[in-house]
Amino acid sequence: MNPISKKKNLDEVVENLRELSYSYLEKYSPTKQQLRTYLFKKIIIKKKLLNEKRDILNLIDLVIQNLENNNLISDKHYSDSQSKNYLRRGYSINKIRYTLIKKGINNNYIEQSISKIKEKNFNPDFFSALKLCKKRKIGPNREEGNRKLFYKKDMGILARSGFSFEISKSVLNLSKIDFYKFIKLQ
Repeated sequence: MNPISKKKNLDEVVENLRELSYSYLEKYSPTKQQLRTYLFKKIIIKKKLLNEKRDILNLIDLVIQNLENNNLISDKHYSDSQSKNYLRRGYSINKIRYTLIKKGINNNYIEQSISKIKEKNFNPDFFSALKLCKKRKIGPNREEGNRKLFYKKDMGILARSGFSFEISKSVLNLSKIDFYKFIKLQ
């Protein structure tokens, strides 16, 4: 027997999805994909509806569409705000792009957010690499005697963070005086 086929059960499931989504939106600022995953897990656990996954996903999509029409959730605003937040933390443009892709954001929104960052900031990767060096105490932030010893390790840290070879090399070759001048510019 299909529990969603009855009108009463359908209304109950939709209302339950709305309540769950509102409570989740009060606590977090999720993407549509994160909200979809959360609602799917919750409804499967609560209702034990393992046979009707496609029907449940359709209902979840309807609820998310309703939230999006009411401007309660927007991947575009999420992409803009998170990309700025990640840039402040010292993420490279590449790392910002791939982090947003993992969150399920549409590629068009990601490219718009990154182009906004590039318009507003002059060489954002360079200044993000400086922030990472300051945060991790690597590169110009190390003692002069240890800088040559840890050069390869610092280069690896910057590479794994998504910075290009040229940017990593230019940041690691800065003197301490220049490093602190650039940090003060931010």
